[in-house]
Amino acid sequence: MEFDVAMPIVLFLVTVVATFLSRKVEGKLKTSLEEKEFRTRDTALLVISMGIVVSVIVFVPEMALMALFLFSYSTLLFMFTYIFSDLSKTRASIFSLIFLIFGLMLGVAIPFMALPNASGTYGPLAFFSMAGCALAALTYEQTRTNKKERWYLAVFPPALFLSLYAFFSKTSIWFPYILDIYGVIFAILIILYIGSLFTWKATLFFSVALTAVDIFLVLITGSMISAARSVSALRLPVLIGVPVIPIVPVEGGVQFMSLGLGDFFFAGLLAIQTWKKFGKNSAIISLAAMAISFFIFEALLLNYGPTAFPGTLMIICGWLPIVFWKTLRTRKTAQNPQM
Repeated sequence: MEFDVAMPIVLFLVTVVATFLSRKVEGKLKTSLEEKEFRTRDTALLVISMGIVVSVIVFVPEMALMALFLFSYSTLLFMFTYIFSDLSKTRASIFSLIFLIFGLMLGVAIPFMALPNASGTYGPLAFFSMAGCALAALTYEQTRTNKKERWYLAVFPPALFLSLYAFFSKTSIWFPYILDIYGVIFAILIILYIGSLFTWKATLFFSVALTAVDIFLVLITGSMISAARSVSALRLPVLIGVPVIPIVPVEGGVQFMSLGLGDFFFAGLLAIQTWKKFGKNSAIISLAAMAISFFIFEALLLNYGPTAFPGTLMIICGWLPIVFWKTLRTRKTAQNPQM
């Protein structure tokens, strides 16, 4: 019987990191978003919008699709970096130094790599330019006196992402290594950003509605599968893919299991709201239950099929029993305070 421990562990670890980070950054994110929160109507519109986008994405030309996702990812990186760029001078200098080193290393290394011909000319130019800008930012930090947000620091993460995608996306270095790294980064950022907008009531509605839409798009229309294939063919970080462990040999390598960033966001959102409602321990238990549920469903899929299944359903089946248990326990405690 085949089974996989890698993806459930990745799901658990990514969402745990995002859940703990949310406790540290939520206040600042809420301030930047002017304390806005999703109401039930907003949540319904979000789910409907997601369903429409997934349904029509296969009809969007590849170049337009690529431009849309690259712009969205770059904007997300810029926004997060800018919000948290009010660093001390020492930390800002270290941040600039990291990108200076990356720029120099990649600029020197690219001519010796088996990359497309154009990369030999434009690759070093792009990375050396980034290194030069990082050096300028590092120099400026030595004379800067205030600690307000720095737009020039926020430029470096999206610049690095776009450069890596432009020159490495068609190489074996990009998949699975760089692609998975950015997949994890974007999964965490999406959880932190959108998760801060939800309330418990909106989360309950969203979890049920999104699961229903996911089931419809995966098992009935197949739109979700087609959309995932269209976007992943462009090697954009919309999925996190890890080899099945224990290893399952297939023709040309080993079998991989992939999970969309939306599913990571779904699990992270449920955990964050569980923490707010029932406390830290309940959130961790719910995450473990979601990972176990995913493990069970995945084992069934590996042995009996189908090849694709709604990730939200796999996740919510682990979360709902914990929520029901905690809700009943909370009500019982409220009715019998002496217990």
